[in-house]
Amino acid sequence: MASLGQETWQGKTVGRGSAVKRAAAAVRRDLESVAEAARAAWRGPGRERDLLVQSLKAAAAALLAWVVARVWIGDPMALMAPWVALVLVQATVYSSLVQAARQFAAICIGALVASGAQAVTDDTTGALALSVPVLILLSNWPRFGDQGIYAATTAVFVIATGTVSATAVGHRLAQAALGAVIGVAVNALVLPPVHLRDVRENLAALAREAGDVLHMVAGDLRKGEWDGQTALGWVRASSRLHGRLDALRSARGWSRESLRLTSGILRTVSRVPTKALPPEEEDERFSRVTGHVTTLTRTLAVAADEGRTPAAPDAAALGRYGELLELIGASCRAQADRLVSPGAQEDPLLDERTEAVMRELHERLQEGLREHAGHGAARTAVLGALLLQAENIWAELDGGERGR
Repeated sequence: MASLGQETWQGKTVGRGSAVKRAAAAVRRDLESVAEAARAAWRGPGRERDLLVQSLKAAAAALLAWVVARVWIGDPMALMAPWVALVLVQATVYSSLVQAARQFAAICIGALVASGAQAVTDDTTGALALSVPVLILLSNWPRFGDQGIYAATTAVFVIATGTVSATAVGHRLAQAALGAVIGVAVNALVLPPVHLRDVRENLAALAREAGDVLHMVAGDLRKGEWDGQTALGWVRASSRLHGRLDALRSARGWSRESLRLTSGILRTVSRVPTKALPPEEEDERFSRVTGHVTTLTRTLAVAADEGRTPAAPDAAALGRYGELLELIGASCRAQADRLVSPGAQEDPLLDERTEAVMRELHERLQEGLREHAGHGAARTAVLGALLLQAENIWAELDGGERGR
């Protein structure tokens, strides 16, 4: 029994030690990510520096609102102004204006309902019980967006402070309006937030990752060492492209919104090179490339499944197909580099050599397709489907200008 108790105690000690190590490792990773974000913000423009600028602007807006309301105006209820100003430094100027209107409406409703509840009940607890449930339900109204909760929090604040007179409510609404004006003004006039860089970065990352997937498939096919598990790995890698595509679409939406109400000012001061932003047609083009890459990997996964009718082509044909995918993947990566550095010089001779090799591989693959037609329809169908997807990707990358 003593031995059993000792083993249990030792097991608990080991378990606690492992938990402590995991927690320490998690803290260390978080600190490393913070340090890396700080270095990225210091190095140059990017997402990390944008977050830093927006955070400092929010703090400055709150401080300015407090100075104006408390120090200059001398209002004893000045807390409302910095509170509103702080939360209204949003990701775009347009969203700041929309959120300001919604939040001010919610604060007005909360203050008025709280005053009415206090007048009816003449008791703090009763006023809270009467007003807060109604305002919590009202906060779910879609017109308020995510600002509806401010109706309930304002009511709690008004009732808890015990100042529900018409004068006090008027002071709070005036301070909320002041904070809204300061928050929106700081966001619009001091380095207005724009998100054009995110579009280019996400589009370049999508092109590069598509090239990486094609290179991974090409390498395994040329080695001839692949099976169902390998093919499933390709499918998972191609599925991650859709996540990057969603991020690109989100960034495109943010870029549109960030230029609403500010594009004229930004173009006047030449702060944002709006003409350099990749056109939206590029998003659709790489969306189609993503779809073709996904179809290609799924076709190979089906061919690798022994329980399915389609059969994989022979190793020689797949090796040549791997060469073609490797060149197409290199074209994806080259386009990613051009997106990151629009002024980068291109090597036209390299493009011509690539085109010549791709044409040769295309002809050899078509010959292999005719050879496969005599050995069975299943292998022919798979090779034909793979060749079609490669041609589709090639056509999208080339813009349809290269003749076949």
